[in-house]
Amino acid sequence: MAGSVLLLSVFLGGAHADSLADFLQDSGVKVGGWINAGVTFNPGFPGNGYNGPVTFADRANRIQLNQLNMYVQRTVLTEGASFDIGGRFDVMFGTDAIYTQAFGIPAYDVHSGQPLGRASWDLDLCCSSTRTYGIAIPQAYVQAYIPVGNGLSVKMGHFYSPTGYETAAAPDNFFYTRTYIYNNGEPITHTGLVGNYPIGKNWSLMAGATFGSATGGWDGGFDRQLGNWGGLGGATWTSDDLRSSLSITGTYGEISTRSSRFWGMYSIVLQHRIMPRTHWVLHHTHGYAGGVLLDGVPGDAEWLGVATYLYHDILEDLSVGIRGEWFRDRDGFRTYSPFRVAAATNHARPNFAGDFAPTVAPADYYAVTLGMNWKPGKRLGVSWEPVQKLNIRPNIRYDRASGIHQAYRPFDNRKDQILLSLDVMIPF
Repeated sequence: MAGSVLLLSVFLGGAHADSLADFLQDSGVKVGGWINAGVTFNPGFPGNGYNGPVTFADRANRIQLNQLNMYVQRTVLTEGASFDIGGRFDVMFGTDAIYTQAFGIPAYDVHSGQPLGRASWDLDLCCSSTRTYGIAIPQAYVQAYIPVGNGLSVKMGHFYSPTGYETAAAPDNFFYTRTYIYNNGEPITHTGLVGNYPIGKNWSLMAGATFGSATGGWDGGFDRQLGNWGGLGGATWTSDDLRSSLSITGTYGEISTRSSRFWGMYSIVLQHRIMPRTHWVLHHTHGYAGGVLLDGVPGDAEWLGVATYLYHDILEDLSVGIRGEWFRDRDGFRTYSPFRVAAATNHARPNFAGDFAPTVAPADYYAVTLGMNWKPGKRLGVSWEPVQKLNIRPNIRYDRASGIHQAYRPFDNRKDQILLSLDVMIPF
């Protein structure tokens, strides 16, 4: 509850904060968050200030406050014979906010090109004059545990997607930047409901329904396309010794309420702990969108990718990792450079993230990232919990793009780039 006391002390003052914090703790409610900030050096000094299609650490040679994220949560006990209810509400401020906003209704219909009314759940809440900073509400859901059979857990509202491996929340990732698979190949959030049910000791099933999106159930809100339902499902296997797991998840949905064309994807994540201190991950994603506009002509878009990760804990507070990825945007439909400019586009007014058009083309993308996680809190001998949880993450990343049947140079008119980044994360 250290995070609760910190936040409440700021807003309410000491005595009131202590009593309210005690009440929240007794109720199982936690108030907390994290701060994530970093800088990325791009020796190519791109003229537009962006690191091509690389996301999250997308600004070149500038300090970014990526995430100031605060949340209120009551964790639900998902086992036993008693009903339980809880939920979570997140608010994020920073340069990463745009990637977690409900932009599942684009500025233009992806199969007709007609302007669409974008969702107002968390788009344009503030800060358009800053070009890169914004506010998002990436999670707002209630959750219940229902003691039937082996126990059913149900989540309803707006929540991070359970598909794939990486996530938007900075503390849940080893690397500062994200893969092309994560940002371009998979949904980041959903609006709807999803349930999880264990089958015996090793298996669990997931199934749900999504709405509020014109992109197959991805990144939906609460005020548009409410009749456009999609599906969400998957299964997870875990070995008896808990060293290995396999997760298969996917989504399916129509592109809009006026279209019978669908948008779907599946994701496979295999994890294995090779040794007590060494962890390996293999991630594959494949997606499809039917009848979308490709260079102004209706066609079927397809994308797929493979990423692999290897982590090793050198010391209790020091880990190293390497990530390699190949991502194919076969039809030039998903991978914009820079993505922020594409996401910020609104047909009703000028783009606030850049006064230029982003580029996109059919291409293969390759990336290799070397990184380190160092948590020096205990070595510093500081008892304050946020400092004990301090995580410093230096990264080196190399990206290369190869156009499919054409030349393509998305890195400020270059075919490749190298990035040197350093970020700091402090949970509270």
